[in-house]
Formats: sequence, C-alpha cells, structure tokens
Amino acid sequence: MNNLLLLILCFIAGVLLRRSRRMPDNAPATLNSFIIHVSLPALTLLYIHNLKLSGDVLLVGAMAWLVFGLSFVFFRAVGRWLALPRATVGALILVGGLGNTSFFGLPMVEAFYGASGLTTAIVADQLGSFFALSILGITVAGIYSSGRPTAAQIVQRIALFPPFISLCVALLLIPLDYADWFTVLLKRLGDTLAPLALLSVGLQLRLGHLAEHRRNLALGLGFKLILAPLAVYLLYVPLLGAHGQAIQVTLFEAAMPPMITAAIVASEHELDPELSTLMVAVGLIISFFTLGGWWWLLQGV
Repeated sequence: MNNLLLLILCFIAGVLLRRSRRMPDNAPATLNSFIIHVSLPALTLLYIHNLKLSGDVLLVGAMAWLVFGLSFVFFRAVGRWLALPRATVGALILVGGLGNTSFFGLPMVEAFYGASGLTTAIVADQLGSFFALSILGITVAGIYSSGRPTAAQIVQRIALFPPFISLCVALLLIPLDYADWFTVLLKRLGDTLAPLALLSVGLQLRLGHLAEHRRNLALGLGFKLILAPLAVYLLYVPLLGAHGQAIQVTLFEAAMPPMITAAIVASEHELDPELSTLMVAVGLIISFFTLGGWWWLLQGV
C-alpha cells in the first residue's frame, strides 16, 4: 500500500505541476532520459543478475509479442469493418498492442508483488515489450505511414538502447558475485524509477479532444486493458497449465495501459496523434482500477 500511495502521489504531483506551470516544458523529456539512461539500466543490472533461466522465461518474453500480434489481427479486422482511416488503424495497432511495462509497469509490479516480482517484470519489458516495439512496432509504423525503416536502422536502434546494453551486460555477469557496495548503488539508483516515472506521466497528461475520439478510444482501451490480457490468460493458464508468481506478474504486465513510447512513435509517423495521446492518458487513469481487478483475479494462478 505504501508503494501504491507513492505512485498515486507522484502522478498527482505531476498533474498539478503541469497545471501550475512550475516545471519547464522539457521536464518530461529530461525525466524520461534519466530513467532510460540511469534508473532502468540500474534495475536491469540488479535484478537480471538473479535470473534463473527456465521454461517460464520463454512465456514471459513471448507475452508482448503475442499481444502485439493479436492487436494487429484485431484492429485490421475492426478497421475494415468500420472503414477507419489508415492512420487510425496504424495508431490502434501500435498503441493498443504495446503495454507500458517499464515506466508504469515496473512501479506497479513492485507495488502489488514486491521486489520479488521485478525480475519477471524486467524480462517481460526487455525481452518482450522493448523488442516488440523496436522490431514489430517500428515496422508497423513505417507500413502505415509513408516511411519504410531499413533493417540496419532497426538493428541500430536496438543495439544503442541503454537498457538493452545493460541487459546484455547483466546476462554476462550472472556467474559473478556483485560487491555489496555495487548492489547498494544499483538499488539506490533503481529506486528513482517509480517516483520519476509517475511524475513524468502526470506532467504529460492531456485530455483534449475526448468526445471526438470516444469510439476509437473505447476500442483501443477495451482491447488493451481487457481483451488482450484475457486472451493471454486463457492461453497460458487453462491451455498451457502455467502457474506461479512469474506467470501472475506476466499476466499482470499484459494488462498494463498503452506504452508512452509507442504513442510517441505513432505521433512521429503521423498516425492519429490525438488518439494515440488520449489512449496513453485515459488508459493510465483507468488502469489504476483495472489492474487492481486483474491482481485480485490472478491470486489463484
């Protein structure tokens, strides 16, 4: 409860600071840069070091790819049925298919499952969401806009992403023991992720043009917050018989609201920027309630 209260207070603080104009316009970009270059790599180095490779790791990493694949099939069909503009379909596939498993997901996992759930959450984010965004997301954004990313550009984006570099380093360091001072340092740096991430999200919250996009917004969030995690649950639990905390955290991450970075990519490719931004903002608010419901439902898994 203390962790959850911290998240809510930081989110509210971000909203109030934006409305009072007490933070510069580039504050969210600065906070996000610190998180990407410092907080998230520190957490990756800390928790991936304790990773025990098993069959669950494959299921954890595959979750984001499954959700994105479902999003592609679902929104292409919905787009044809409703005759949606091409840019809107691209935005729904991209933003509705990728969850905020990092900036929002890691703090929420820590709040509901404690520090023991962070290793699984980082695997779901790094091996799942990040790769899916970098490969599938960038590709879809290019297809539904005028551009076409080259294979070299995709590889470069992956190779130079700081959390990915730290993931590779952490995997190489698994056989070695960390010094006590290094563990403490990583934990202190990693602890900055939760408050800074929610503060950044609050600073970026925009609720304009809500009525204009209400139908497509409901479609996108209904898929991301309800249908997608339900589909992954049915596959992992009844069909594959997967159980345990790692699977609970994986399904919990599947229910995260849309990824902020996916909305940024959609906007850069002119894929219905207003809808993309609304999906992130409204999805974040609604997910405070839906995630609590998913956590309760997953207790028996």
